[in-house]
Amino acid sequence: MLKTMRKHGVTLALFAAGTTGLTAAIDQVTKNTIAVQAAGQQKALFDQVVPADLYNNDLQQSCFLVSDPALGKGEHRVYIAMNDANPVAAVIEATAPDGYSGAIQLLVGADFQGTVYGSRVTEHHETPGLGDKIELRLSDWITHFSGKKIADENDSRWAVKKDGGDFDQFTGATITPRAVVNAVKRAGLFARTLPPRLSQLPACGE
Repeated sequence: MLKTMRKHGVTLALFAAGTTGLTAAIDQVTKNTIAVQAAGQQKALFDQVVPADLYNNDLQQSCFLVSDPALGKGEHRVYIAMNDANPVAAVIEATAPDGYSGAIQLLVGADFQGTVYGSRVTEHHETPGLGDKIELRLSDWITHFSGKKIADENDSRWAVKKDGGDFDQFTGATITPRAVVNAVKRAGLFARTLPPRLSQLPACGE
């Protein structure tokens, strides 16, 4: 009886060890694959908000952390586009805290003179069929920021039409587009402050 129990115990231990080793190996392989896919998706998103022909550095490796109320609470990542070591634009993570159903996460590309190259929503919880039109897969509304310049923080054009600005609101949903317009405007204005601060910003991962 005791001999049989020991035999089964050894078998179970060997099986557990083998399973653990196999799981670890699969995890390592899939982790690398997932990381490569995530990096590719991020690069594709960057190219939607800053034209790829403007810069020649590895934008994903030019990452800095910033904390500024203009971008929302907490730390945000800022990626600096360089052309032959000269900063030409930034890709900025920003938060619109005042969406209809909570915070809206954005990626905004802008130069340092107040021109927005593009913006994309990366996360939101807005109402399906109404506020979710901020998603590119549902509407081209988010593309209307491209090429628009912000004169200053009092630029009245940077508002939805209901508030006297240039940007459309959605039928039955004004809060969501208003929140996004304001967040993109704040991020674009923030980009103008970046050049003299770059040498003091901590790199991501430090």
